[in-house]
Amino acid sequence: MFIAPDPGLARLRSASRAVLGIALAVASALLAGLPMPAVAGGGLAALLALFVVGDARVGQQAVTTALMPVVGLPVLAVAACLHTVPYARDAVFLAVVFAGVYARRWGPRGHALGVFAFMMFFISQFLHAVPSALPELCGAVGLGLGSAALVRFGVWCYERRAAPPAVVALPQARGLRRITTRQAFQAAAASGCALALGQALSEDRWYWAVGTAWWIFVNTAHRGETLVRGFRRVLGTVTGIAAGLALALPLHGAGAPTALLVGICVFGIFYTAPVSYSWMMFFVTVMAGSLYGLLGILHPGLLWLRLEETAVGALGAALAVVVVLPISTHAATDAWIQRALHGVRDFTTQAAHHLAGGPGEDLAQRAKELDLVLGRVRTTVAPLVHPFSPLRARRARARQVLALLDECADRVHRLAAVVADPDAGHDERLLAACRRVEEAVHRLVSPGAPHVPAELTVAAAAAERPHAERPHAERPYSEHPHAEHALAHLHALEGALAELVAPLRATPRALLAA
Repeated sequence: MFIAPDPGLARLRSASRAVLGIALAVASALLAGLPMPAVAGGGLAALLALFVVGDARVGQQAVTTALMPVVGLPVLAVAACLHTVPYARDAVFLAVVFAGVYARRWGPRGHALGVFAFMMFFISQFLHAVPSALPELCGAVGLGLGSAALVRFGVWCYERRAAPPAVVALPQARGLRRITTRQAFQAAAASGCALALGQALSEDRWYWAVGTAWWIFVNTAHRGETLVRGFRRVLGTVTGIAAGLALALPLHGAGAPTALLVGICVFGIFYTAPVSYSWMMFFVTVMAGSLYGLLGILHPGLLWLRLEETAVGALGAALAVVVVLPISTHAATDAWIQRALHGVRDFTTQAAHHLAGGPGEDLAQRAKELDLVLGRVRTTVAPLVHPFSPLRARRARARQVLALLDECADRVHRLAAVVADPDAGHDERLLAACRRVEEAVHRLVSPGAPHVPAELTVAAAAAERPHAERPHAERPYSEHPHAEHALAHLHALEGALAELVAPLRATPRALLAA
């Protein structure tokens, strides 16, 4: 709950750089003599630029950052001009919600620009911006984006020294365009419901409900994932409000201590976001309370209203994903599990090609790609293994599937290291074992494939056991240690695939995957 591994100190560097970039943005706005609402807007713009831009390469990240004012400033201007026209304002806000989610079909850049456009409208409501304040607010947003870009691409561009991360596309069977279209309608419906309920609670702070509904849909792909994210958002908000009462409220908006608390919250947001949505929301809530303190409007009733608005926003999201064009958890789970199994088969095929003397591709890179796919599998299956899931049998089978897929990934990594050795080749037993692994995957991913009991599959492999398990007379091939190790990993991989037959082919009334 409190400690998560940070390989390569990636989260530590990201969080530290965010604090530096946002501090520079705030300092620049203060030195420019801008009022406090504009300063807050510039700091939030810098936070967004550092948080949502997720392109694989540094150059692509720079282009996306440069496009942010092109997309965001017109939205900010329209929101400010419609501040006193509620019906038109609400209609445009819902249109921005729909377009922002729909833009995800164009990958990380579309996602980042869609989020920034939405947040510009949100920030306008948060700061109660009016047309007369637009020049100062737009100037602050420009300073924020410039400061974020200077720190990210100039002062501390640690990504430039690292290889770009591998990216896994959504499975083609689901169709990225179909998903984004469905989610756009869902998000618009959820936001409409949240807007109506939020305005019934407060005519001034209704936008928190819409913001909750919007952010619940970010980085989710199906019904169960969205519902779990809504629960985690409410949990993080409740704990954040309690901390806000204890920390932000006693400061009474004092400049230096409040700025320190905001800096700690910024660090916490970036440091915890990749591993815990609840912790991230905790820090977001405390930061929001601190900003209200700086604006001189923080009081206990406002924090309580924040909780109520969050609850109705989560309710709107829950209703939308259940009623409006629902994307079932099982369909998404099946797509990613099949993608992982195809990854195992592709790796084994490439390993066999390499063992037969072909040049082959980088086996280690294929193993890394499988890790990324398994990460998506864990994210998709998370609602099924959540402690609050009432489906105990399905939860147990989901955990079994995850454990067996992890075993497959472990064996793939070990094989990548062993098969790379030239002495592991020229052994027909390895090629035969690779073929059996490919056949085992085929039986799992092909709907019409006959069911083969695990016992028969393992028995068929007994004829090709490693050296330690076979009599000396049955070993016609070279017995280099690398070949024996490779055989052991292949047999273990085949066994894990055979064990996957039972949880993936349960009775139709208790399906884990569609």
